[in-house]
Amino acid sequence: MAQTVIIRGDMQRHLAKALIDRAPVDAVVTVKEGTRTLDQNAKCWAMLSDIARAKPEGRAMSPEMWKAAFMSALGHEIVWQPGIEGSPPFPTGFRTSRLSKSQFGGLITFIMAYGDRHGVRWSDEVPQ
Repeated sequence: MAQTVIIRGDMQRHLAKALIDRAPVDAVVTVKEGTRTLDQNAKCWAMLSDIARAKPEGRAMSPEMWKAAFMSALGHEIVWQPGIEGSPPFPTGFRTSRLSKSQFGGLITFIMAYGDRHGVRWSDEVPQ
């Protein structure tokens, strides 16, 4: 039976070690940073929508297209597929759900810096 442990402190760390000690021969163990959070994802989509509404540099693109543009700019793989029945090509392969929390944090920082340079008003800005 597969086991997943999210290490939040010493208790989970000890549990993970105990599971490894009891693991059968040829078991596979993967330790990786957790993926992006739902709060990070919600913030990202709000920012992408803000940028789409602002149309920086005169670019009228959907939030989805902005997402693809930012992922591509950060070196994440984007594959363009031909459209059907004469429609324009569309991007695939840019799933942010596969990004780690720190990678996703870098994406948010990059989006914010771009938007700040282009005068985007952030809808999720915290009043000071």
